[in-house]
Amino acid sequence: MLCKEKILSEDYYDVITDFPVSAEAAANLDLCVVPVEEGYNLVYIHRNNVVNPNEYYFEHRSMPKLYGLMQGEGGKAAFDPTALIASGITRLQREPLALTGRGCVIALIDTGINYTDPVFRFPDGSSRILAIWDQTIQTGEPPKGFLYGSEYSREEIDRALEAEDPYALVPTRDEIGHGSDLAAVAAGSNLMEGEQFLGAAPEAWIVVVKLKPCKRYLRDFYLLPEGVPAYEEGDIMLAVQYVDSFAKAFQRPVITCIGLGTGQGDHSGNSALAKYLDAVAMRRSRAVIVCGGNEGNSGHHYLGSMDGTQITPRTDVEVRVGEGTKGFLLEFWGAIPDTYTISLRSPGGEVIPAVKVGLREVLTYRCVYERTRVAVAGTLVEPTTGEEWILFRLDAPTPGIWTFRVEAVREVHNGTFHMWLPITQFVSGEVFFLQPTPFGTLTEPGMAEHVITVTGYQAGNNSFYAESGRGFARSGGVKPDLAAPGVNVSVLRGTRSGDSLAAAITAGAAAQFMQWAVVEGNEPVVGSREVKHYFARGAARSEAITYPNREWGYGRLDMVGTFNAMIGV
Repeated sequence: MLCKEKILSEDYYDVITDFPVSAEAAANLDLCVVPVEEGYNLVYIHRNNVVNPNEYYFEHRSMPKLYGLMQGEGGKAAFDPTALIASGITRLQREPLALTGRGCVIALIDTGINYTDPVFRFPDGSSRILAIWDQTIQTGEPPKGFLYGSEYSREEIDRALEAEDPYALVPTRDEIGHGSDLAAVAAGSNLMEGEQFLGAAPEAWIVVVKLKPCKRYLRDFYLLPEGVPAYEEGDIMLAVQYVDSFAKAFQRPVITCIGLGTGQGDHSGNSALAKYLDAVAMRRSRAVIVCGGNEGNSGHHYLGSMDGTQITPRTDVEVRVGEGTKGFLLEFWGAIPDTYTISLRSPGGEVIPAVKVGLREVLTYRCVYERTRVAVAGTLVEPTTGEEWILFRLDAPTPGIWTFRVEAVREVHNGTFHMWLPITQFVSGEVFFLQPTPFGTLTEPGMAEHVITVTGYQAGNNSFYAESGRGFARSGGVKPDLAAPGVNVSVLRGTRSGDSLAAAITAGAAAQFMQWAVVEGNEPVVGSREVKHYFARGAARSEAITYPNREWGYGRLDMVGTFNAMIGV
């Protein structure tokens, strides 16, 4: 089989490595190896060469994480510029600065784009989209250096727009609409005839990647509900590499916007995607914007703490499981230097005894009086963090209260541990901790150090968006960085809420700043870190709140405040 076929085939399992794979190993094990920047490789291996394909357990860092969309329900309403006004964006669009994103590229990695919409065109009708890489269409030519999907250039898009049936020439569409909404909020053109709309950076170029859905075996492993969009970490990493190629240092900046998130991982920015985004964010003429996720009110995070005064240091953590739940995964992360074991009690009283986690093994239990099947995997020293990691996978869990007893093996020193459930849409039915912690609920890759992580708020009354993720990072780093409008934000022909909209507004604001700094030569040697720190210094803050804040970061996005800070006002 060609490498392209292996990438797309359900018979080949996907692995992320941070080390090279020899040609001999690739030949002997029937591998396809796709290199990514910063030393990462995506490896596609036939299921016959996987030790236990039904469990599909590799090292935690090698398992592709699945990312979901971070946008909630919306409604029908006329265009409302409140979100742009509150962020100081509309004032900067006007003279004397006239910052509209001109000369910059805003890259959206999401569900695609409906390229025929007028908000993505110049006044003469030509497209502002430089390119679209649709990973789901295999009939066209992939981008140079990539092996799958189809790339459509601006020239091809312009020809399609002039045709009677554009989709006969450029067949890519955004069936879900999430990516189109983000693109419109970040970079929608100013329309005044018949339909009013305005994006944050209405003259920016646009680059789009439509992500392919994750493979079926991953949906099954992660017990995802049917029909819920989910995307693989490796595909997102390749998308980042693709959009970054459109940058021209000191000339044409690229602002990458990611409105996706996951509850998996250590929540300290050590995932492959987070580390890769950090590396990109360190480059000149780049800014990377990610959303904080919508998990703040989900009850999917538990923070535990023990001390050495207990005779037997232990904590019972209770998880409520509702009727009709297909299953769920739960991750445990224990801080150095403590060691923990976890036993599990079902609602019917059956007990799975505490086991010591081993290396690269999965222990499976079947409840005698219940249909539930429990798999446990873990390691005492997870390679990227050095911390203890335990994964529970509950298939067909009995409704009721499941009790996870966390017990220290020896004396307690740190005593802190965290437990996370998947993001809300990745769980069918009702699953939540009975005593959850709303902090530490930012989704990954929001903990990446140098990216700009954004939470949402209601611009009409400056209230925090209750669903928005909250910090800080598990390692103690300040996250989120900023808050931006994310409630009832005007999108294409309606309104939507969610942290992905806050990220899109911030991406447009970053294009404004990059136009002034790089394109116009006022501060040409800037990257994501510098943009983040300029935004932090100019952020709007309330006297009643201490900053940096677990909800607001360094404050509310305020572009006027950013430029005032630069001149000492």
